[in-house]
Order: sequence, then structure tokens, then C-alpha cells
Amino acid sequence: MAALLETKRDLITTRARGVVRMLLAAALICCSGAMAADDSLYRAQTVVTGQGEPNRIIGFGVCLEDVLIKVSGQPMLASDGRLAAYKSKAKEFVSRFDYHDQYAGKPHHDEQGTRDRPYDLTVDFDHKKIDGILAKLDLKPWRSQRPVLGVFVEMQHGPKDYIVTSDGTQSDLQRDALAAAAGKRGMRFVLPSAPALTSANVTPAELLKMPAPKLSSIVAPQGGEAILVGRLVWDDGDLGWATRWQMAWGGKDYKWQFRGVTFDEAFRRGIGGAAQVLSGNGDPGRSK
Repeated sequence: MAALLETKRDLITTRARGVVRMLLAAALICCSGAMAADDSLYRAQTVVTGQGEPNRIIGFGVCLEDVLIKVSGQPMLASDGRLAAYKSKAKEFVSRFDYHDQYAGKPHHDEQGTRDRPYDLTVDFDHKKIDGILAKLDLKPWRSQRPVLGVFVEMQHGPKDYIVTSDGTQSDLQRDALAAAAGKRGMRFVLPSAPALTSANVTPAELLKMPAPKLSSIVAPQGGEAILVGRLVWDDGDLGWATRWQMAWGGKDYKWQFRGVTFDEAFRRGIGGAAQVLSGNGDPGRSK
């Protein structure tokens, strides 16, 4: 009987230890995920030619601007003259960097070898130093949970008029551009599917007039929390897109617009404007 009880106690102890190990592992995974997400806000990437220091220094400056905007949620920093002084010494704020050869695996075809090859330069910045720069610029790190954007975009180019979807083949380029814009600004987003739009009777021509709650119901199952609506119309005169964005948040309606840009730039400004609103950094329609 004693041996049986001892065996049972050992079994219970082993199981308990197993549960503890599982809980600890889960906690570590969650913490690692949170740290990774936080670290990514202080990381940026740009393309440079070769691995020489002069081009690397320029790349550091580009990445520093992106990180300051991403961490604060304030896209207006891009036109802030005060950044020049910090970008000129961006190397001082870098914690690590690495390169990825865009032509990896391909033979060299130039006399200079690697000098003229394009590289993805990824730069990590020191958290405290970046936060310190923001403080001097009268900004704060946007540390609260960032809502997932439910993005609805109408694209009108001549007779073609459609909404960018998560599954439409004609939306391939726009999806990639939105993903790049969201990554650059530290945001997550979801797109509606074509069947969901059809089921909800949402058409391109009526998109801007659709009430936010109706659009929210379409992307809520995918995690969409804040609704961002845009309309891009191609203008032959400007050789670019005339763009309108709008969103409702915190009981207020926000609208901003611009023209003569590529759709990549239009999406960056759309996502950036949403980040500005959500981070409490003002109205993108009134910013200069």
C-alpha cells in the first residue's frame, strides 16, 4: 500500500512539474512575443548600395527618421526640420545593424564586385536613446496596444473601379503596398474579402458614404478594430493619385486628402494619418 501511495505521489509530482514547465514556457513565449513586438518598433530597413560607410551613414539617417515616426505615431516628423541634427549623427543611436544582399546567390557582373550591389540595411536603435530624442521633440513613445486597422480602399483608374480586398487578384500590388506601409508605421491591418463585401452590399461608389459600424462588422471577425476608409482616383494631369482618407475615432470624424502621389505613398500617408489619430498626435487633416 505504501509503495502504491508513493508511486501515486511521484506521478502527481511529475504531472505538476510538467504543468509548471508548460506554464513557464507559455509565459516565456508571451514575453518574447511582447519583447519582439516592442523591439520591432525600434527597427527599420532601407536599401543602400554596397556596404561602404558613407552609404551606411545615409541609411542610418533614413532609418532613424522612420523609427522616430513609428515609435511616436507622429508622421509629421517627416517634415520636421529639427530631425536634421539627429540624422546627421544617427550612428550614435544605433545598437546593431546587418545587411542582406538582394542579389544573394547571383554572380557579380560588375568590376567593383559588391560595391554596386543593392543591400537591405536593417538597423536596430537603442530604445532609451530614441525615447530621449522624442522627449526633446515634445513627443512620447506610443506604448499602448495599437488597434488593428480595418482598411477599405476604393481604387478608380478610368473605367476600373474596385475595392482592395484580401483575396482579389487585381489587389495584389495594393496589398503589398499596404503591408509595406503598415510595417513602416508599426501598424497591423486587415482587408475585407470580396464575398464579404458582396454579402454586405458594399460597392466602390458608395464606400465613403458607408457608416463605420457597417464596415466594422465586415472586418471584426478578422480582428479589425478601427476603420480606415480611402478613395484613390488616378489623375492624368497630376500623373498621380488624388487621395481622400477618413476615419472615426473617439467620437470624432477625421478627414485628410492630397494628390499627385503614387499609391505606395498614398497608403503610407493613409496608414500614417490613422496612426497619428490613434496615438493622440492630432488631426492629420489640420497638420502642416
